[in-house]
Amino acid sequence: MSVIDLRSDTVTQPSAAMREAMLAAETGDDVYGEDPTVILLERRLAADLGFSAGMFVPSGTMSNLLALMAHCERGDEYIVGQQAHTYKYEGGGAAVLGSIQPQPIEMEADGTLDLARVEAAIKPDNFHFARSRLLVLENTMHGKVLPLDYLAAARDFSHRHGLALHLDGARLYNAAVKLGCDACEITRHFDTVSVCLSKGLGAPVGSVLCGSEAFIAKARRLRKMVGGGMRQAGILAAAGLYALEHNIGRLADDHRRALQLGHELAALGFAVEPVQTNMVYVEMGEKAAALTAFCAQRGIRLTPATRLRLVTHMDLHDEHLPVVVNAFAEFAENMGRC
Repeated sequence: MSVIDLRSDTVTQPSAAMREAMLAAETGDDVYGEDPTVILLERRLAADLGFSAGMFVPSGTMSNLLALMAHCERGDEYIVGQQAHTYKYEGGGAAVLGSIQPQPIEMEADGTLDLARVEAAIKPDNFHFARSRLLVLENTMHGKVLPLDYLAAARDFSHRHGLALHLDGARLYNAAVKLGCDACEITRHFDTVSVCLSKGLGAPVGSVLCGSEAFIAKARRLRKMVGGGMRQAGILAAAGLYALEHNIGRLADDHRRALQLGHELAALGFAVEPVQTNMVYVEMGEKAAALTAFCAQRGIRLTPATRLRLVTHMDLHDEHLPVVVNAFAEFAENMGRC
C-alpha cells in the first residue's frame, strides 16, 4: 500500500536530480569557513532576501534559537504569538539555553499579532521587569499569509519602540508565491530572517539565518556553542541551492491542491477553515483520534488534533486527493451510522 502523508511538508524525499546535485557538490570544512557550496548558499540567500550575510544551520529550530540568542541577552524578553513555532514547538530553547523570557500574546484570526496588544506587553524600563528587546513574527502562520501593509506597520512599530524584528520564515516562499511577489518584498521589513529549506522547498535538511554581517558573526559564535557547526556540509547545502533554483514556483501546485482538498472536504460537511497556502485546517473535535486511525488503515497519515492540519507538499499529487476525500467521506458516513 502506498502511503499518503499529510502530517507536514517536512516528510518529502529529495528528488533524483537533487540527489545528483548533492553528490556532485564541492565541499570543504564549513567550521573553518572553507566549504564553497555552503558559502554559495549563504551568499545567494542573503542577497536574494536583501541582507549582507547568511549562515547555514541544520534546522529551523536552531536558526530561530540562534536569532533569539543573538538579539537578546540573559534576562531580556521577546514578544511572540501564543501559537508561534518559536514559542510553542521549539522545546523552550530560548528560555532554557538563552535565559530569554518569552512574552506570548494571542494571535488574530488572520495570523497577525495586534500591535496594540504588543504595545501593551512591552515592559517599562524598570529593573523589576525583563527588558523587551525583540518582536518575532511568523509567515506563513498556520498557513495564513501576513499582508505586506501589516509588515510595514510592524516595522514602523518596532522602530518606534526600540524593538528588533525577526521573521520565522520557515514557509517564507509559500507566502511570497501566494502574494505574487519576490521574497525580499517580505523580508525587507525585518532585521533578521530564518528560512527553512526542508519544508515546501523539498531539501532533506537545513535552514539559513540572514542578517547583518555583525549579527551573523555573533550568531556564528553561538552556533558553535550549541553544536551546530558542520564540516563537509556542502553536500547538504547543494540540496538547498537546488531547491532555490527549481522548487519555488511549484509551491503554487501545493496551494492549488490544498484549496481543492479544502473545498471537497467542506462539500462533505466538514468544518474547514479558509485555505490560503498549503495547509488545510479541519475542526474535528473529539473525533480526531478516530479519524486518524481510520485513515491510517487506508494508507493516509495524519497527526491527530482537534483542529486537524492537512499539509500538501511536493510528494502529494493530484491522484492522491480523491483517495483522501473518499476516506473522509467514508468516515463521515460511518460516524453518521453510530
